Amino acid sequence: MGLDISTCQPANVSTYTLPLHTMSFFTAEDAPFIIAGPCSAETREQVLETAEALSKMQVKLFRSGVWKPRTRPGSFEGKGIEALEWLKDVKETYGLPTTIEVAEPAHIEQALKYGIDVLWVGARTTVNPFQVQRLADALKGVNIPLMVKNPVNPDVDLWQGAIERFERIGVTDIAAIHRGFSSYDTVSAYRNQPNWPIPIELKRRKPELFMICDPSHITGNRDKVAEVAQRAIDLGFSGLIIETHPRPDEALSDAAQQLTPDALQQLLSSLVLRRQYTGDMSKAMELEYLRQLMDGVDAEIIDLLARRMELSERMGAVKKISNMTAYQPDRWREMLASRSAQAGIKMLSEEFIMALYERIHEESIRKQLEILQAMNKEIEK
Repeated sequence: MGLDISTCQPANVSTYTLPLHTMSFFTAEDAPFIIAGPCSAETREQVLETAEALSKMQVKLFRSGVWKPRTRPGSFEGKGIEALEWLKDVKETYGLPTTIEVAEPAHIEQALKYGIDVLWVGARTTVNPFQVQRLADALKGVNIPLMVKNPVNPDVDLWQGAIERFERIGVTDIAAIHRGFSSYDTVSAYRNQPNWPIPIELKRRKPELFMICDPSHITGNRDKVAEVAQRAIDLGFSGLIIETHPRPDEALSDAAQQLTPDALQQLLSSLVLRRQYTGDMSKAMELEYLRQLMDGVDAEIIDLLARRMELSERMGAVKKISNMTAYQPDRWREMLASRSAQAGIKMLSEEFIMALYERIHEESIRKQLEILQAMNKEIEK
């Protein structure tokens, strides 16, 4: 029974399936679905103290790190199986379902053995399809709720692929956790860049997917957790996973981003909840009217972009005749300065306009290069 750890091949673990898993664990009716607990299970006293406080709130799932994948050796890497005993006590004493991160088939075996209710796959594992597949193979025949964090790099296909590997072996109750993306930007306000378009695109591709935000790992700073949590709710996320510790400054890992239970309660009380649909017919009609206006504006934008690309092609033809390069740095700098100034007058974000024009310019240069390369082929003939 369990896994053959020596070969890391799955064996029959279906006997570990828990009664909890006979129905969907992640449901929209529970939104916002709150998951909380310490970054790491450090001592039995710390874990139970946190659980006692959280059991009095609207927390649906108790999280804690048991095996901690650290960037460098020598850091606190978790208590392992010893901590699983403490989580078992959490469930028995306070009735809170529990969740831990698993990175190896052996972790899955131990988690199921100790009655862990939900598993999650971390960002450092999601990035590796080979390892994700090993975990999926180990879960074959076990219908346990699963959460999959985004990979450390902003790759929506990799994130989606990890989720689909578990779906293919029969795991039906899956949630995605957005914990931000690693960056070389050392002056950023975030520990991990939120890059909101990535989870939004994943949700577009998989509308049924339950989306959870991890503001603790995005911010790396407890003072900013509430702000990012509210942003996630405003964007329609169904849940939040927030690291909570009775004495955060004494935490053995990620001390700066953990909240006290009191701070968590204050955050939850201050959240402004949003609905995807309004029950007010007058507001629904107003929204529909505005959407129709927006559709019309979008059609105009497409037409204007098409006209702009026609002009780019004509410019490419002139450059071809004049034997000029497609990219003109002085003109590009002048254009950026001009468009940024115009954006400021219209109260538009300079960052947004810069990003937009970089994409437009990239497409424009691509079209001009096609024309110049066609000339090169003619010369070769």
